[in-house]
Amino acid sequence: MDFTGKKALVTGSGGGIGKSIALLLADMGADIVVNDVSIDNAQQTAKEVISKGRKAIVSNANVVNDTQVREMFESIASEFGRIDILVNNAGITKDSLLMDMEEEQWDQVMDVNLKGVFLCCRYAAKMMSEQQYGKIINISSASGQIGNIGQVNYAASKGGVISITKTLAKELARYQINVNAVAPGFIKTPMTQTVPEKVEKYLIGQIPLRRAGEPEEIANAIAFLASDMSEYITGQVLSVNGGMYV
Repeated sequence: MDFTGKKALVTGSGGGIGKSIALLLADMGADIVVNDVSIDNAQQTAKEVISKGRKAIVSNANVVNDTQVREMFESIASEFGRIDILVNNAGITKDSLLMDMEEEQWDQVMDVNLKGVFLCCRYAAKMMSEQQYGKIINISSASGQIGNIGQVNYAASKGGVISITKTLAKELARYQINVNAVAPGFIKTPMTQTVPEKVEKYLIGQIPLRRAGEPEEIANAIAFLASDMSEYITGQVLSVNGGMYV
């Protein structure tokens, strides 16, 4: 898998899974647009990308803001001239049981996890259609496939990501744009570090491989779907969860 000359945007790549994806694609030759709402985290990832001999653009555009997303893609067009790979990784959780959930918790998760994917896909598709090439990979979740107690907002948003993926795969195929999703299970990230130890033990007990996943294992799946090795794969959901959802 050689990404030499390719330009990739990874949203939410200031840390966690997104950072692992950005660094792996850079290792394989891609220049990276590092996007994160934390400019400090984005700049740190960009430094590591540059240390690998690749070019990096830093963006702290909030993916829920249409103006900021448009300006981010204008910067990509100006500095890179094209976008070959889009990884919609930015996401948040605001967990609560349904009867305790505030409307704000619902709206915030839907905005970042679903609207953010919509906005980035819309602008990327315009650029990719002109070049008749593109790879879009959306990060869903096992929660979006099987549901999860206390995550009605998150599960709904990630289920929506799967629906966006399948629809855009059909819409954009005529432009030689592949659209797929990766659905991680329980992965070791800053987001999951807040999970109580008792809950973590329970979750790992539900995983046939009996361990949490590593961010690099999600990055490996992304790299495959972003590569030319997956040319005949579109509209699919690749579950990377240790067998949690079979």
